[in-house]
Amino acid sequence: MGRMSKRAVLVKANEPIEIWERPMEPPGPGETLLRVKYAGVCGTDVHLWRGEIPLPSPIVLGHEGIGVVEELGEGVTTDYAGAPLKLGDIVYWVPLLPCYRCYDCTVVEDLTQCDQALSALFRDAAAPPSCCYTELAILPRGMAFYRIPKDTPPEAVIAFGCAMPTMLQGIERVGGIAVNQTVVVQGCGPVGLASTLLAHVSGAREVIVVGAPKARLEMARRLGATATIDIGEVKTAEERIAKVRDLTRGRGGEIVIEATGAVPAFGEGIQLTCKGGSYLIVGLWSAPGTVPVEPRYLNNMNLRIIGTALYEGRHVHGAIQVARRHHASLPMVDALTHKVPLAECQKALDAVGKLESVKAVVLPGA
Repeated sequence: MGRMSKRAVLVKANEPIEIWERPMEPPGPGETLLRVKYAGVCGTDVHLWRGEIPLPSPIVLGHEGIGVVEELGEGVTTDYAGAPLKLGDIVYWVPLLPCYRCYDCTVVEDLTQCDQALSALFRDAAAPPSCCYTELAILPRGMAFYRIPKDTPPEAVIAFGCAMPTMLQGIERVGGIAVNQTVVVQGCGPVGLASTLLAHVSGAREVIVVGAPKARLEMARRLGATATIDIGEVKTAEERIAKVRDLTRGRGGEIVIEATGAVPAFGEGIQLTCKGGSYLIVGLWSAPGTVPVEPRYLNNMNLRIIGTALYEGRHVHGAIQVARRHHASLPMVDALTHKVPLAECQKALDAVGKLESVKAVVLPGA
């Protein structure tokens, strides 16, 4: 019988989260056992709890995990960047498990498109979890993880959760943010704040953030936004578009980033984008719905619309490096506004769903 571990289980949509206690066996060859230190609460967790993403069975929630190495399986001596690994090291892991044997994995070389990649997130809750709303997590062979250096506070990494690696991939897909470009960010949750920080450190001339509530907009300003537009005060899309035009000398954003998770933002974002600009869709991964679009407008404005979903190991490694480089000069850790123990993780989900938090985390060891 292995050691016992508690885990937070979503049994049914819109039902209270249950805490199950199950034994955890030692790691097998190529596996790594972690004691979870921080479990970030993502908007996708809220969508799952609300039933907006179908559940195949009860699942353990959480895909933004930082943990302490508890036990190493046979053959595991380094992280997935080759850094030496020992018990007690703190690591950040990628909760995806690609098959490495399909066209997308080996020919396209985009692991995020592998049909199997998300399978680890939707495993039956009775199985050993590699998700992070749990005291102990076991990472199977092939699930990438990276050591967080001792000079980097793990709080600065988890403060953005999956938003930072997601945005690193998104900015990669859009071709990067150049010095002197104007960036407009729709939304100021973790994805929008990660976008703001990355645009700022990339040298963008203007970083305009559109969103709410005020606490998140204030954090956006602290992370580098040059202007913010409160949707609680500037209430219509027409007014917000006009405001952005005023701030950009009539042009709009050369790069506009959708980070809202709200379907109506799509139509508005197209009109926030300047001629020849790029519209990057990030936040609508788990938000079903449609909006009317005039193809002629896209054609005549020479717009590029780019989707991006998930992230790869290099983006998680990159997120650690962003925290390492900028945590002392930017208030990354201050984004952590809500911390709750595992038994009260429902409170964290509620805080995220009601936009009461900037970033909420579950502390499985508390």
